[in-house]
Amino acid sequence: MEKSLLSKSGIIFDIQRYSIHDGPGIRTIVFIKGCPLKCPWCANPESQKMTLEIMYSKNLCSLCKRCIEVCSSNALKEVNGRIKVDRELCRVCGKCCQVCLMDARKIVGKRVTVDEVLSVVEKDRIFYERSGGGITLSGGEPLMQPEFSAALLAACKDKGLHTVIETSGYQKWELLWPVIINTDLVLLDIKIMDSSLHKEVIGVPNELILDNAKRISESGKEIIIRIPVIPGYNDSIDNLSNTAEFATKIGVKEIHLLPYHRLGESKYERLGRKYELKDIKVPSKEYLEHLVDRLQKYNLEIRIGG
Repeated sequence: MEKSLLSKSGIIFDIQRYSIHDGPGIRTIVFIKGCPLKCPWCANPESQKMTLEIMYSKNLCSLCKRCIEVCSSNALKEVNGRIKVDRELCRVCGKCCQVCLMDARKIVGKRVTVDEVLSVVEKDRIFYERSGGGITLSGGEPLMQPEFSAALLAACKDKGLHTVIETSGYQKWELLWPVIINTDLVLLDIKIMDSSLHKEVIGVPNELILDNAKRISESGKEIIIRIPVIPGYNDSIDNLSNTAEFATKIGVKEIHLLPYHRLGESKYERLGRKYELKDIKVPSKEYLEHLVDRLQKYNLEIRIGG
């Protein structure tokens, strides 16, 4: 492996070991920062911006005001019993996090090299070998940092590790392919088939995503299409059927329905953002099984969850 590839750097926000999701076997998931989409149901809002950010947990804060005292950019002040941050002024220097006695403030995001990530991933090689697992790149969107993602996956393949990428597929092909070429399994999210509705809800049209899905399949790479099931947004039978029909057309054999959940809701408040889906109910098991039944005619393997 070339030293230049091992020294490639990118911004991640977490490395999760011993995961049994997002690919086969026991996996290490590397969460890469930055995403071009604006999904209202995003469970990882800390992944959206490709910059370092500070999260603040009000329930942990003792209002000692040490953070205000050390903030040289005057970005912090107390308002109605909590510390407010002016994110336009904040330079994310981390001084406020360092002096916080209650761990109420933390920086989300860290610049790392391929070599540094690999040193963590390889610690669990024995578990990968016994379970058929490996590394999964998630996010955010790994394709937002294509050179780093490509170098990391190439390094992993050089070490004989199984590789998975969880992606929306929204990237130019010439930047996408160097990432995919060292990927064993592509977990491709297709949220909405109608392009105009896709743009209205998510912020971008979907022609690039669908075209890339077709090209990835034609390359011989294994693809599983995943649909986040969000009531009122994309759970209509028409949308799900159109997605299943598209999957069949391009040679995909498996679809995962990912039920909407609200596990990331509290993160929005910690980042000073508003969560827009407070009134959306989590779909029931019975409802999801009903959707699976409606898609059986496409002769696909349909699974609830990923």
